[in-house]
Amino acid sequence: MKRIVMLAGFSALLYNTSCKQKKEEEKEEAGTFAITSPLTIDTSFTKEYVSQIKSVRNIELRAQEKGYLQNIYVDEGQSVKAGQLLFRIMPTMYEAELKKAQAETKAAEIELANTQALADKNIVSKNELAMAKAKLDQANAETALAKLHLSFTEIRAPFDGTIDRIPLKLGSLIDEGELLTSLSDNSQVFSYFNVSEPEYLNYQSTVNKGQKQKVSLILANNEMLSTKGEVETVESEFDNETGNIAFRARFANPKQLLKNGETGKVQMVVPIKNALVIPQKATYEIQDKKYVFIVDKNNTVKSREITVASELPDLYIVGDGLKSDDKILLEGVQKVKDDDKIASKFEDPKEVINQLKLKAE
Repeated sequence: MKRIVMLAGFSALLYNTSCKQKKEEEKEEAGTFAITSPLTIDTSFTKEYVSQIKSVRNIELRAQEKGYLQNIYVDEGQSVKAGQLLFRIMPTMYEAELKKAQAETKAAEIELANTQALADKNIVSKNELAMAKAKLDQANAETALAKLHLSFTEIRAPFDGTIDRIPLKLGSLIDEGELLTSLSDNSQVFSYFNVSEPEYLNYQSTVNKGQKQKVSLILANNEMLSTKGEVETVESEFDNETGNIAFRARFANPKQLLKNGETGKVQMVVPIKNALVIPQKATYEIQDKKYVFIVDKNNTVKSREITVASELPDLYIVGDGLKSDDKILLEGVQKVKDDDKIASKFEDPKEVINQLKLKAE
């Protein structure tokens, strides 16, 4: 009986020891965390830029003469053709000036003819003949000027376009230089957007000479414009306050959907050389700031704030806070805290990124 009790006790001891050992193994296994390092690659991402849309041509039409607005031949929002008559300012006074100038020209022509006949007979001097010619030239100049002033009473479209708001009504007294309306050529539009200095340098180092960067345009209703545009020019200097430089893209606008003054977002593929990327799941956020856990050589974790330069599917491109040889906690960021000591298993960053199906260039 005593022997049976001893055997039972020994079995219980073996069972307890086995369970304890199993629990310790499970605890050790649960405390092993995957770590990795940032990966340096050349890649690209699509970035959105707030954009201001401008017509390829947008001008103000102003009165060149003073007078009463006699006729308005167009309406607001109307499409017009180059040379089409838009407004007429009362021309009566300028018509009278033209008739007067033409009469003076006719008189000067008769005087010159008479003087020429007398000069041919040596009755008058050559100086008198020259004076008669000069008088005719002056009369012709006055006639041309009168015609010019009269033409200013008719305002015509300098190019095909769309009429903007017309602030004045028929009969309004107009001063010289007063705004009549604006005219926009919306057959194509410019889209202006600002790019940071690093992005500009990457763009210049990767864009093929002679080829233009294709871009897309997202409209204010979040719909994509059906036609793509091209970056055709970059301004000559950076803005000292923002550190940005302006790009200009051109978009075709066959349906006249885009108007001068609209806003949108330009989508452009931005290349990045030597980008430092990490998986998004390796980060956590506190009050809009992003952090990772650094694992030191003693397997102790320390939190560190990072800045995110850009975002890719499942990845962050790190701006500041990490170096390529840092070891970061890959999984379990919610299970540890500062100064915890962990068991770690290093995973090759390339394999980690490949599992996230990154398409690097």
